[in-house]
Amino acid sequence: MADFYISRALCPSGDCVTARWQPLRRPAFKSSPLSRCGKTFMMRCFLLPCATFLLWGHGAQAQSTSATSVDEAKPATVQASIARVERGLSTPVVVKGARAQKMSLTERMAFYQVPAVSIAVINNGRIEWARAYGEADIASHRRATVRTLFQAGSISKSLTAIGALRLVEQGKLALDGDANRQLTSWKIPQNDYTRSKAVTLRMLLNHSAGMTVHGYSGYAQGQAVPSLLQVLDGVAPANSDPVRVDLAPGSTWRYSGGGYEIVQLMVSEASAQPFDRYMKTAVLDRMGMDQSSFAPLPAAQHSLTATAYYGDGKAVGGEWHIYPESAAAGLWSTPTDLARAVLEVQQAEAGKSDKILSQNMASSMLMRGLGQYGLGFFVDKVADRTSFGHSGGTVGFRSQLYGYTRSGQGVVIMTNSDNGAALIDEILGSIAAEYGWPEFKVIEKTAIPGDAAANGQVAGDYQLLDKPAHIVAEGDRLFFQSDLFGARRMELFPESKSAFFMTAQDMTILFEQGDDGAVVGFSLLRGGIATRPKRPAKGRRTQSAICRLLPTGRSCQQPRRP
Repeated sequence: MADFYISRALCPSGDCVTARWQPLRRPAFKSSPLSRCGKTFMMRCFLLPCATFLLWGHGAQAQSTSATSVDEAKPATVQASIARVERGLSTPVVVKGARAQKMSLTERMAFYQVPAVSIAVINNGRIEWARAYGEADIASHRRATVRTLFQAGSISKSLTAIGALRLVEQGKLALDGDANRQLTSWKIPQNDYTRSKAVTLRMLLNHSAGMTVHGYSGYAQGQAVPSLLQVLDGVAPANSDPVRVDLAPGSTWRYSGGGYEIVQLMVSEASAQPFDRYMKTAVLDRMGMDQSSFAPLPAAQHSLTATAYYGDGKAVGGEWHIYPESAAAGLWSTPTDLARAVLEVQQAEAGKSDKILSQNMASSMLMRGLGQYGLGFFVDKVADRTSFGHSGGTVGFRSQLYGYTRSGQGVVIMTNSDNGAALIDEILGSIAAEYGWPEFKVIEKTAIPGDAAANGQVAGDYQLLDKPAHIVAEGDRLFFQSDLFGARRMELFPESKSAFFMTAQDMTILFEQGDDGAVVGFSLLRGGIATRPKRPAKGRRTQSAICRLLPTGRSCQQPRRP
């Protein structure tokens, strides 16, 4: 499913690339040195037979080449940095008193069963190195290279926003004017909300227009693919709901892939050309992203793409899903190409480039509106700089783009597995440690002894975002499993009788009691504290559970029993 996530401040829960967590333990594989354990950050993670595990361990050897030259030509200092990044992975949270351990990238790829990962690191305002690891396609043993194409998922929104804002600067779109006055072939259906306040392009880019449709699931190869207007109205063969306003525009931050499909139509009509063609000539080509495309891939390029894999290691039928929702999730790209987009945003914000956007527009893009979102990017103020980024998730692909203003640093990481976000999180931590970033530091937490009786009271079946979730007690140990985050269960470490943390991310579960003292649900928090969402997500036991990840990506709270 596209657009589902919880990834740091970049990806609020509402859509962000998802989180998933893993206990700090080793799988019971004795025949492979790659079977060390750790954390996770995205969706599914399943154990494969040992033979496959070994195959991935072998296939994860680095295919090293750079955006400008082969890595071997890089200075020794850069080579040393690469080596430390490759050997410096760790879970983001560790239990105080437990033996600290750093793990290698190949080990973690095997553990999470991620066939391929591609990385581009930005330092001092340039792409310092780029490498790809593993196999783009397991069946053919085709190796991943830095030119291998991956689906970028919701990172598409960041590029779409750049394209839309360019049209604003050209006077072809109005950022704060009524969106319906800028649409001709389709209009946002009017209701009491829109009659009180019109939807604007700024709201659509900021996810504050009150639009429905969180994300898109794509279409299997051979399925009928809807037109953009069919997607917007939710009519066959579209597999998604109609895009409509059901909150007062400008009142609430709520992630909406559907809103970006309205932007897609606005861009196409304002530019008087198909969306993918406009984006290629006005944005991608101007940034030197010559391998990237919003257009459906021609057959000749299929050999350049990574095959998508589910969390259980099975290939997605037809190699990948098709996303006609181009603005929200349709971009194919590489980390090196996307790193060029990061650099262009950094340079524009610093007044060093107006190739696509002016300094004022780039600064506006990186200024928070509602939520933790600017215009196309999740943004945060970090020390003397601003961080900006986006994560992306389509069926079988997980990606992350991240950059800083002022320091000229950043990274893009792309994987071809539903399990990729967990690996991405660990890679981010290793890169941050090597390059002195102010974020992604390992957190140490204290666990108290487990209580078998207390564990039995909270154990049971729940629902999380309309998917099954389970709390499993085994004596004084407690585990969490949700279909959203994978088949594997993750160990919960007690901080108190009602609060438990995981090591795979800085995530905490707080169990809630009803008036009769029975546990009725739990809150899922990031960073150990709940943010202040305008509409808390709610959830309970299976009988009445509903849990939606919050716009901030930091809290998923349950409702009180009515």
